Amino acid sequence: MKVIIDLQIATDEALESYPSLETMTKWATVALKTGGRTNDSEITIRMVDSKEIHELNATYRHVDRPTNILSFPFELPEGIEDLPLLGDLVVCKEVLERECKEQNKTLEEHFAHLIVHGCLHLLGYDHIEEEDAKEMEPLEVKAMAELGYENPYKDDEF
Repeated sequence: MKVIIDLQIATDEALESYPSLETMTKWATVALKTGGRTNDSEITIRMVDSKEIHELNATYRHVDRPTNILSFPFELPEGIEDLPLLGDLVVCKEVLERECKEQNKTLEEHFAHLIVHGCLHLLGYDHIEEEDAKEMEPLEVKAMAELGYENPYKDDEF
């Protein structure tokens, strides 16, 4: 399986302040394989500021605040079984940095988790209902372990 990422930087930050395209491609590839994807895949990852992600979150999720990541799965036209286009991930590094401080995580670890998380959303996984979360979260944990990171939910367990 080949994964192609179209990286868009829509902030004033330098490209070097973000994980490399190679690193994000590795994260996405592991996530997609863990989620059951075997076909070639194309994903757009757009890095935005808190203003843009706030507007997108308000428009598409009706939540009036910035968020860390939004996933926009590509909807296949009727009669088409499969295309490599999976969709778009929109990431706000400002929010990630704040969450890293609050959750005592490294930026790399948190970035990796959110790319894994977002890719699983592009495959149709969800976590709104507890039943769905019980299916999605173990996949995230498995992908993160394969990438050499800790369980992102370890502090949530009782």
